[in-house]
Amino acid sequence: MATANQNLKYLRKLRGWTQEEFAQKIGIKRSLVGAYEEERAEPNYEVLETVSDLFKVTIDDLLRKDLSETKGSYLAKRRQLKMMAESNVIHFVPVKAAAGYLNGYADPEFIDELNTFTLPMLTSGSYRAFEIVGDSMLPTPSGSVIVGEKVNSFDDVKNNNAYIVVSKSEGVVYKRVVRSNRSKNKLTLMSDNPTYQPYEVRAEDVLEFWSAQMVISKVGQGQRWDVTNLAGLVSNLQDQVNSLKKKMN
Repeated sequence: MATANQNLKYLRKLRGWTQEEFAQKIGIKRSLVGAYEEERAEPNYEVLETVSDLFKVTIDDLLRKDLSETKGSYLAKRRQLKMMAESNVIHFVPVKAAAGYLNGYADPEFIDELNTFTLPMLTSGSYRAFEIVGDSMLPTPSGSVIVGEKVNSFDDVKNNNAYIVVSKSEGVVYKRVVRSNRSKNKLTLMSDNPTYQPYEVRAEDVLEFWSAQMVISKVGQGQRWDVTNLAGLVSNLQDQVNSLKKKMN
């Protein structure tokens, strides 16, 4: 029944569902979906019947036809629509998936398992969303989701703009990027919160740049600062700026 197994996997991906989402749609456990797709188990008649109703295909087609090769049918049209809308789909990388993202960022199978959403105000492009934690980018609060647009070339990275930077040495971080005039092989990552010191990373260690386009955060109490704190932060920030100027000159 290998054909049915592959058809289930194909239909799931056609809709852009994760294994968990697909499992919920057809009323089974996610682990069972994985077993079907890896051909460690065969879908029973009840599952095939549910899938048949969901996708408007016959059980015979599920068992005998390679639906990925179907031409001019409902499935082919669905694939075409999915491809047209793909540029508006945003894959979400939560904090718990950040470590795995370093290994799977270029793996379509890994990316396909991430949850997705869309935002109508974004123009066509390649977007990804990352959850951030910590106070290094205040006033952007911890737990915010940064929606970034893919930057395909290091040369397109703009000085002092905010990016999600994915690197071998630092993992997934949200920082401002300061490019050095002296060395094209290094760049400085700076926090908006001046209590955090900037640091350098090597250009060859960077795997991806995502230019920050939107911040999605929960409504809550804003950060409150007293005059003493503000004075200290301004002084600290001035010291950092002077230090960066010396390095760049």
